[in-house]
Amino acid sequence: MSNQTPVGRYFDVQGGRLYAHVREGEGPTLVFMHYYGGSHRTWRPVVEQLDASQPFVSYDHRGWGQSTAVAGPYDMKQLADDTQRVIEDLGCTSYVLVGHSMGGKVAQLVASRRPDGLEGIVLVGPATPGPVGITPEWQEAVKHVYDSVGAVEQAIDGLLTNRPLSDELRRQICEDSTRPGEEVRWAWPLHGAVEDISAGLDAIEVPALVLAGSHDKVSPPETLREHLLPKISEADFVELEDIGHLSPLEAPHDVAAHISEFITTL
Repeated sequence: MSNQTPVGRYFDVQGGRLYAHVREGEGPTLVFMHYYGGSHRTWRPVVEQLDASQPFVSYDHRGWGQSTAVAGPYDMKQLADDTQRVIEDLGCTSYVLVGHSMGGKVAQLVASRRPDGLEGIVLVGPATPGPVGITPEWQEAVKHVYDSVGAVEQAIDGLLTNRPLSDELRRQICEDSTRPGEEVRWAWPLHGAVEDISAGLDAIEVPALVLAGSHDKVSPPETLREHLLPKISEADFVELEDIGHLSPLEAPHDVAAHISEFITTL
């Protein structure tokens, strides 16, 4: 019998503790990893659409959400190590990685290590495994995209979404995006996004699902088709109509439905 109410929990990792929401239960555990600027709260609307008995863990990457006290490094290797530590501490013997944007790149790296118990991966508007279109100008712009609430508001409307969000969700995004310090906010554009993890992706042998928003300006469908899909042999690709980059917030019902369907095929 599972406890169907998610509970808050901390997981020990190198240099501190990561905060997470956890629901235990039967079947593969969904391991949710959020985007650059998000937190475990980003996945809440999706989780609420899943079956109430579906086990999951949704945690804050080091430096983000309620894990801001955890020191760096904040590179891909460390974030992937953190993921595996959470999974190990939770005692998962069967799980599916679900990564959004930056979290999607973390999921790719973890999956390339072929860890025990991994059943599949779901990549939601994921970052590409190698740098695509990254220039010094892009890095400088992204460094400052979360400098203030006003800057975040501009990013929500001009870059991150295609569908309007509720005032509550906009406040959540502003809080999550401005909470970390500069070192954390700069780590992705200066380091994480530039890291090339492509070489290991041919080791991924589990089923994969890639969800792409048709109006995603951060991870456009055509970019994912060209720079990600050829590297993951078992991947299915689904384009979500009229959705931007923040599909877990813009279309949580659709994202949850595709995740649930994917789990049934494993």
